[in-house]
Amino acid sequence: MLSLAKRSRRQPDDRRGAVAVEFAVIAPVLVTIMLGMIELNRVFDAQNLLTSAVREGARMASMDRERISQQGQTMNDLVTSTVKTFLGANGFAPDDVDVSIHFPDDPATDFDLDDPANELELFEVSVKVDYSDVSFMPVDSGADAPMTGAIVFRNGRALLSN
Repeated sequence: MLSLAKRSRRQPDDRRGAVAVEFAVIAPVLVTIMLGMIELNRVFDAQNLLTSAVREGARMASMDRERISQQGQTMNDLVTSTVKTFLGANGFAPDDVDVSIHFPDDPATDFDLDDPANELELFEVSVKVDYSDVSFMPVDSGADAPMTGAIVFRNGRALLSN
């Protein structure tokens, strides 16, 4: 009975070196997995922010324009400014953000929100930013990819009541 107690007490001392070696092998894998999870979370967060920013810009385009725009400011400029301000407040560099307002079926053609001919027409607000501009980790230029957010709205005006 005594020899069994001695043997079980001695066993942790004999395994101390093995535990250190096992940890040295496993630690880099665990750190890599944790950093990957953090980076993936940043990608999901950035994508959600891009979608929220274009939604906020499109909502701005649907409001009473005379009350919200500055003198001489076009609605396209106001929407672009709103999207960039939203993203800037959430950690994006506004200069790295590319905002476009175009027809949903023809992305090459710009949509003028102030044109009376475009009243009640569908328009798309889209934003693009490079992955390297939002990543916490350094990104190889060959692995860089654009992240985009887009939404389609109708060009109508909701009048604000007094």
